[in-house]
Amino acid sequence: MRLLHTSDWHLGRSFHRVGLLEAQAAFLDHLVATVHAHRVDAVLVAGDVYDRAVPPLPAVELFDAALHRLAEAGVPTVMISGNHDSARRLGVGAGLIERAGIHLRTDPAGIGTPVVLTDEHGDVALYGLPYLEPALVREQLGAAKGGHEAVLAAAMDRVRADLADRPAGTRSVVLAHAFVAGGAPSDSERDITVGGVAAVPAGVFDGVDYVALGHLHGSQTLTPRVRYSGSPLAYSFSEADHRKTMWLVDLGPSGPDGAITGAERLDCPVPRPLARIRGRLDDLLADPALAPHEQSWVEATLTDPARPAEPMARLTERFPHTLNLVFDPERTEDGPDASYAQRLRDRSDQQIAEDFVAHVRGGEGLDGPERAVLYGAFDDVRVDSAEREVGR
Repeated sequence: MRLLHTSDWHLGRSFHRVGLLEAQAAFLDHLVATVHAHRVDAVLVAGDVYDRAVPPLPAVELFDAALHRLAEAGVPTVMISGNHDSARRLGVGAGLIERAGIHLRTDPAGIGTPVVLTDEHGDVALYGLPYLEPALVREQLGAAKGGHEAVLAAAMDRVRADLADRPAGTRSVVLAHAFVAGGAPSDSERDITVGGVAAVPAGVFDGVDYVALGHLHGSQTLTPRVRYSGSPLAYSFSEADHRKTMWLVDLGPSGPDGAITGAERLDCPVPRPLARIRGRLDDLLADPALAPHEQSWVEATLTDPARPAEPMARLTERFPHTLNLVFDPERTEDGPDASYAQRLRDRSDQQIAEDFVAHVRGGEGLDGPERAVLYGAFDDVRVDSAEREVGR
């Protein structure tokens, strides 16, 4: 059985105020063409179909058209909700849509009920684990008090229990939307940290043949059985070096080493390459080595000791698609330390808050109980936001 694994479409998202709907439509054209060209047996979409809970109408229309085309192709599609999606909205009409071969898995109650497909080697059970916000699903799943690892472990217990009742040789696939340890994040993913802990171990998914992950935007292999497809488009300049792809995964018969017989990365269309350039403004405008980036989307970091006049206007004369301008002046020995923005870069909200407390205390950081209170406050804010979305 041949599976096409993709995720994190983020329909409706823009890139530094540049609309990406046309590029997203081109990707979905490519997806459907790939399904036909490679004789795909099932499409797996591992969450974050939309970029926000209430997507703009053009994004909804694009999604609707994609579903119609996949249904017309006669290729089953299994799709889960991610942390950017509204699970309730995405799941509207799921029962009816399922008759067309589009299987939306947005309700945690259905985790242990797979979509079952069959080939010459027998059954393949595909389990959809939508994004699981621990505080909202812990009680429903019977998980011990804890974060993502606890609720995912409880969800996987349901998967393994169902699988144990199926005929010997049944192969298994899990779709999940989570931050799994060993994965490399980028700047464009929304933080899902709970209690100061974001990542869960890959071992939580033991016992299945393939895990199709979503959430992280870079394509990566954590183990031969556990992979991220990544997003089909770049959504931040931190993804400038990403190769945007989908996974084409082949399942053979069940065996002691699993059922995967092949996994190939298939490239996605690139609407415009990304480039990060750095240096003094005059040097950037004159450097012939930068000629290949003149039609790229550009993030320019200027290192001039003093901010030059009209830097964006001058940059766009050579690099007309410059979208982001960063100032990082060269420092003298007696100059100030790194800028405020630099000090905050790559730090979570919790870490920034801890730094602030240490600063106002003259260097004394948080103790264990204080840190737990702080993390609990951040968790409460995030959960409150999720609960209000569910109730809308």
